[in-house]
Amino acid sequence: MGIVLGISVLLVTLGLTSESRALGRGVIGVPFSGDAHGKVSSLEPDTEPAEHGLSAKAVEIARPFGFPITNSMLVSWIVAICLIVVAQAATRNMKMVPVGLQNFVEWLVGGLHNFLSGIVGPHLTERTFWYFATIFIFILSANWIGLIPGVGSIGWGIQTSHGFVIAQPLFRGANADVNMTFAMALVFFACWIVWALREIGPIGFVKELFAPKGETEGVLKVLMIVVFFAAGCLEIVSILFRPISLGFRLYGNIFAGENLLEAMSKLVPGFGWLVPIPFYFLELLMGLVQALVFMLLTAVFTMLICQHETEPAAAHA
Repeated sequence: MGIVLGISVLLVTLGLTSESRALGRGVIGVPFSGDAHGKVSSLEPDTEPAEHGLSAKAVEIARPFGFPITNSMLVSWIVAICLIVVAQAATRNMKMVPVGLQNFVEWLVGGLHNFLSGIVGPHLTERTFWYFATIFIFILSANWIGLIPGVGSIGWGIQTSHGFVIAQPLFRGANADVNMTFAMALVFFACWIVWALREIGPIGFVKELFAPKGETEGVLKVLMIVVFFAAGCLEIVSILFRPISLGFRLYGNIFAGENLLEAMSKLVPGFGWLVPIPFYFLELLMGLVQALVFMLLTAVFTMLICQHETEPAAAHA
């Protein structure tokens, strides 16, 4: 239930942060052009596309009741539905000796739990595992589903002298949209504040940022107070930039990977299906690495703010 709740929170935040504008809608195989208001006008068959490669932002494909839906949101919903269905199927008839899908899910969740326990400790893992497991599984699934043929190659387009060109894909990798990655980073930022306040309290939170560390006296103590206060101010700036760095790191790597596959598919005419195959294996590895990096960074950020000063002394004793 925790993973399902986490996925729901991510999708709601994505909807709130998505500000993509419509580029126009046409019919598959029918030339079209469009502006930001969705008005469609005719386009000559030999007109060249204005932009080469993938668009840097997601494309709006529908606006029911004034709510914009982009092609990356559609893929994120598909990923969420698939994960929920798998979770429900694996836990419907649970057995003492797991087999099949239940065995795989228990192995994945148990492995993640043990892995995180070795990083942030058992206590923090019990409180934060629902988020870290959700973020890893969701990012990994979204990255790999974005590599399925048809994502980015099915949609509305135009006929040019070089053939039919997709101008408005129906599907786009969920993490190739900065709105999605930034939404996940914002959810973590909110959870990070809640976890920190629960673990060390408001006073402990301020002390963790500004209080001097170590035992000093006299003038040295005054100097350390000034130094740690300045370091705390810099730490606040660093904390405020964490959602931006987390979001753009994931977005940049996934978007660059999709552009790489797009470029390789057009490198050798007639062999667009063959050349990208080695790079698909590279992107499979990259999808796993990026999911792991996002989870590890958020886990380490949480551990650093939630650690207690008494733990090292107790361990030494």
